[in-house]
Amino acid sequence: MNQHSALKPSASLLERAAAIYDFGAQMRAPVQPEPKAPPAPEPVEAVQADEEGSTILLLDRAVEAPAPVTAPRRKRAGGRRAAVSRDQLQEAGYIVPDGPVTGLAEEFRIIKRQLLLGAAGEGSTAADKRRLILACSANPDEGKTFCAINLALSLAGEKDVEVLLVDGDFVKPEILSTLGIEGGAGLIDAICDPAADPNDYVIETDVEGLAVLPAGRHANDVTELLASSRTKDVFAALTANYPNRIIILDSPPALMASPASVLATHVGQVMMVVRADETPEADLREAIALLSGCDTVSLLLNGAAPAASSRRFGSYYGYGQ
Repeated sequence: MNQHSALKPSASLLERAAAIYDFGAQMRAPVQPEPKAPPAPEPVEAVQADEEGSTILLLDRAVEAPAPVTAPRRKRAGGRRAAVSRDQLQEAGYIVPDGPVTGLAEEFRIIKRQLLLGAAGEGSTAADKRRLILACSANPDEGKTFCAINLALSLAGEKDVEVLLVDGDFVKPEILSTLGIEGGAGLIDAICDPAADPNDYVIETDVEGLAVLPAGRHANDVTELLASSRTKDVFAALTANYPNRIIILDSPPALMASPASVLATHVGQVMMVVRADETPEADLREAIALLSGCDTVSLLLNGAAPAASSRRFGSYYGYGQ
């Protein structure tokens, strides 16, 4: 990590994060609560439930505008298909596919735009690798799974993008249960079977443009499996023939489980979810260092009280009136 000067104790978390990582481009997006939505099963995940919550995306570098994407979405013949539970998403406070425009939906529209720019930008990172985004946090209960699912749902609304949401939290997989989909064989099974086509484990959903990949079987050597050359082949197979596909991987917390640092070596972008005024500065520094296998790390700040001049997304469409 780079050396940094001492930080003022009175600085806010946002100011401290900017001072630590010297991010050049910043995108603020205050999260508004869903109207009368009951709290999520795990309240710490549903950061939008707070009366004064916000989500801020800080990018560490400028990126080039994306080239036009013209390839149509592909429909795979056969394979597993499942329906996403809209009621379950709404009850937990998530973005609802095909639902009305809400403040939360508007927030993630801004967040995804920056990540799409990164996926299409030029640089030393291979083009296919830039389309892999790791959603991570330093510690548990900072909202990484909540943000990963909402990001995937928002990206699925893009006309020229396919989204594959991968449950990479192998100890506590929650992606499929949150969406109301039964689990099964998935990423670890594809890695363990050299003859398998990883796309055979992908579950297509009834949300246009959204597919999911379960974590798969339990294994005690997950970190070693992820570090194998077979994992590179698996991710290559998931991207090579799908030029419009963006892959979102939900990772275990970086300071709690070793797979996060290995997954970072396979992706082109890391979205680090930080809980405002709760994530210790030292933990954030250490987590970023552990994820150094990826050159592009962005911060997503959750639960920050918005300033008086903050945007109030959604009200323009009637939400919150």
